[in-house]
Amino acid sequence: MPEQKTLKRAAADKRAGKSASTQAGEFVKEQVDKVRAGKHGVRSPKQAIAIGLSEARRAGVDVKPRKKGATSEATRQKAQKDSAAGKHDGAAKKTASKESSAKRSRVATSVLKRESKAGASPEAMSKQAKSAAAKRPAASRSAAAKKAAATKGAAGRSAAAKKAAQTRASRAHH
Repeated sequence: MPEQKTLKRAAADKRAGKSASTQAGEFVKEQVDKVRAGKHGVRSPKQAIAIGLSEARRAGVDVKPRKKGATSEATRQKAQKDSAAGKHDGAAKKTASKESSAKRSRVATSVLKRESKAGASPEAMSKQAKSAAAKRPAASRSAAAKKAAATKGAAGRSAAAKKAAQTRASRAHH
């Protein structure tokens, strides 16, 4: 179950006109924080991200399932089920809770508790982000950056520009 502050942050992102993936990022961040705090572990950064995306879909964030062939059919169906659960208040959530009984939920949590925390380490997350970005074409990365800049707002852009200038300055000294 996502925390209230995560739901609020995602709602604020939606109001600000940010993309579904940005809204979902709040849920992924919460999962990573949970793992780092030792509440449970994960096998890989991908697992932490998958749990976060699943929670986001169930909370009503409009994250599309991956394209056919990009992932297994079972994963796509799970994504569609999560999205459906997020769209209906009540009906789908009741049937979903019937399927994942309390016993199953407990077992899943206990299995996660046995996994290590290394899967959500800053190094692991960074490696995952870099390899995921490398698989995307430059045009797609550029378009995403342009869209991000457009929804940042004046103060945000100014802060980002200052940070970039600082980074450039610190890199120039090496």
